[in-house]
Amino acid sequence: MAFRCQRDSYAREFTTTVVSCRPAELQTEGSNGKKEVLSGFQVVLEDTLLFPEGGGQPDDRGTINDISVLRVTRQGSQADHFMQTPLIPGSQVQVRVDWERRFDHMQQHSGQHLITAVADHLFGLKTTSWELGRLRSVIELDSPSVTAEQVAAIEQSVNEKIRDRLPVDVRELSLDDPEVRGRGLPDDHAGPVRVVTIKGVDSNMCCGTHVSNLSDLQVIKILGTEKGKKNKTNLVFLAGNRVLKWMERSHGTEKALTTLLKCGAEDHVEAVKKLQNLTKLLQKNNLNLLRDLAVHTAHSLRNSPDWGGVVVLHRKEGDSEFMNIIANEIGSEETLLFLTVGDEKGAGLFLLSGPAEAVETLGPRVAEVLEGKGAGKKGRFQGKATKMSRRAEVQMLLQDYISTQSAEE
Repeated sequence: MAFRCQRDSYAREFTTTVVSCRPAELQTEGSNGKKEVLSGFQVVLEDTLLFPEGGGQPDDRGTINDISVLRVTRQGSQADHFMQTPLIPGSQVQVRVDWERRFDHMQQHSGQHLITAVADHLFGLKTTSWELGRLRSVIELDSPSVTAEQVAAIEQSVNEKIRDRLPVDVRELSLDDPEVRGRGLPDDHAGPVRVVTIKGVDSNMCCGTHVSNLSDLQVIKILGTEKGKKNKTNLVFLAGNRVLKWMERSHGTEKALTTLLKCGAEDHVEAVKKLQNLTKLLQKNNLNLLRDLAVHTAHSLRNSPDWGGVVVLHRKEGDSEFMNIIANEIGSEETLLFLTVGDEKGAGLFLLSGPAEAVETLGPRVAEVLEGKGAGKKGRFQGKATKMSRRAEVQMLLQDYISTQSAEE
């Protein structure tokens, strides 16, 4: 059957009757990204204003008797509404749709039909699938590439048709109608078939909700293309209110950059390029200074009166190369050298060098104490750590090892 939401996509509320209500569970993604299972009820109504997921379009949100509906799915000719409060079968209920979400989906879905038809008409680019995303929508085109000129032509044409205020007609046809015969339908499809027609542009079967006139799309902006699956190209677009929100975000970013860069929007790119070049120069100079510091540090350690046994050094700024330069400059096979860089209490890098047999034995134990991981060979073991706060424990471990070896000798 065609639901009320499909017969009149602009309806925002109506009254219907509860047919059934049964216990059910819904798997959702929680705020922490983990899967959560909600207990509730699947409610079936005589008719529904809430669109069940299908045709590349997500389901609606809304309320039944002011109780939130968390998911709507289609099961054959009926729609299941997942709620966390039961309803009494036979009772009259008031259904309201989340209009902002509904109208957004109408704009994106009708926009997809329009772009698909124009891309095919102008360049023979066939649509193989599409996705109505939360922030942007994507049309998969059956072509390994789409040029910038083609994208510009498609965008210009679709917006001309929006300005022409072309009507969008939705008809219900029987399964044996010539327009339906031969087209693929879901195995569980029941009742009439809906055909959505943009006057003079496109006519396609579709179960989704659509605008009644292209003028309701307001505007379409194609953001560009991305590489899709094998020999496919993804066309990324926004329609209607999403374009306005995108412009608002972009304008906000532009104003912030104008303040930070102290120049007009037309000079932002050049200003950022200059900053990037300056950053690269500073990074190069910093790296050279760090290398010189590593050599100096190695000589200082080697000439220190405390040299021998276990030598420990931590530096907040540094990297693996910094530690390896120190180890190379020292080059001692008699002393255990334990170097660390990074946060004194959090994450960082470590290096252990010295007698090959000792490093082979102690390296994995050092990584374990620091709650990290690493690898090594030929008298050197290095890796990443998450608990630099336990460096003192590592130092005691190394000193105990040296003491034990000395006692055995």
